Amino acid sequence: MTLRSLVMLIAALAAQAALAQQYRWLDEQGRVHYTDTPPPPTARSVEKKKLKANAVGTQPNYELSQAMKTSPVTLYSHPDCKETCQLARDVLNKRGVPFSEVSATDDAKLEQLRRASGGVNVPVLVVGRQVSTVPNADAYNEALDLAGYPKPGVVAPRNQVAPPEPPKAAEGAAAEPQKP
Repeated sequence: MTLRSLVMLIAALAAQAALAQQYRWLDEQGRVHYTDTPPPPTARSVEKKKLKANAVGTQPNYELSQAMKTSPVTLYSHPDCKETCQLARDVLNKRGVPFSEVSATDDAKLEQLRRASGGVNVPVLVVGRQVSTVPNADAYNEALDLAGYPKPGVVAPRNQVAPPEPPKAAEGAAAEPQKP
């Protein structure tokens, strides 16, 4: 291999590593978040940041990327689901698993949950074709293991939070109009 070929190879690898995307955004309470997934639609002051080519963690994990392609992860939750939904998020975040979260707050999302799980109870964790309706860390980890996701500690942990609650109707807005 010539020196020129070696330099070209290194440049190509560095360019690929530079593609890692980070987001900086503010939630409704003004708290700053840094994530590697796009922020929720309610986020403010969204900034896209490129990681430096030599930054730690920019090299994607092959096992993780393959599992994401073959068995994407979706968590179905609801704003009233606190502890058990957070348990599912904690398992996924600890293992560094990117996931989409669907908050079943309207008829379309409830129907999507019904199609996925056969019911409307949350949390429901869908890993590829596997559906876990039992809120149990062991069940979640087993589904992730079967799908080929890396064990905890192999990939950097994540900090994906619950989606924001939908705005509540103003008090009295649904009340009947006063009669004259």
